[in-house]
Amino acid sequence: MLYFLILIIIFLIYVLITNDIVVVSKYNIVSNKIPKDFDKFKIVQISDFHSNYRLINKTVTKIKNLKPNIIVITGDLIDSYENFENVTRLINMIKNLSPIYYVTGNHEIYYKRFSKLKKLLNKLGVIILENKNILLKQNKKHINLIGINDISHNKKNIVRVINDLRKEDKYNILLSHRPELFEKYVESKVDLVFAGHAHGGQFRIPFIGGLYSPGQGIFPKYTSGVYEKAFTKMVVNRALGDSRISIRINNPRDIILVTLNYKKWI
Repeated sequence: MLYFLILIIIFLIYVLITNDIVVVSKYNIVSNKIPKDFDKFKIVQISDFHSNYRLINKTVTKIKNLKPNIIVITGDLIDSYENFENVTRLINMIKNLSPIYYVTGNHEIYYKRFSKLKKLLNKLGVIILENKNILLKQNKKHINLIGINDISHNKKNIVRVINDLRKEDKYNILLSHRPELFEKYVESKVDLVFAGHAHGGQFRIPFIGGLYSPGQGIFPKYTSGVYEKAFTKMVVNRALGDSRISIRINNPRDIILVTLNYKKWI
């Protein structure tokens, strides 16, 4: 009984210590569609911040060290409570590092905060992609960055929206909150997707993965890392903040760094 109690105490200490760890997950994406001028182009992704004041300094320090070309935010900057102070603080601390691009998550929509948040982000210089695309330029070459509204806010067919924004002759990157729509992204033939929402599955079981994710349920398929099908790759962020459950197990919060790599035709 004593040994069992000691194990429980050790486990609780482990959970408390690791619950606010923020790591940088680094991925190299290689494609012959990436223009040579975008070789080593660095994209930092943050997602599901949920107004988490405890992690702002850690997050900003890590992003500064990464020296990104652009920063992308894939939804849920805020939570069910109205706290724009932490969002303002975070954005003010990173907005001079690189351009910031943002798409909505379900929390901005569910709690009817998007109108106010949109005004704030516009004031802070964040580029909001509401079913829009923008061409990123390096020298004379471009890649196409697409952003779509969260499905709770999107009344249109997702595949049709993406197809209307996709450029056949460009490398196409999509920002979308939800990883569970991966098959739709594959159908749309985008090259690279950034998503969040799954919170890493909350509790990660060794050799199995996440236990539960909103939108995917028990033992979700898409929770962390890179997934690939046909010509589409999807990067899933494990989230910086918390929504209903604030405890994580074996699931460090992450900032994602994707480095694009030009590949010559063979």
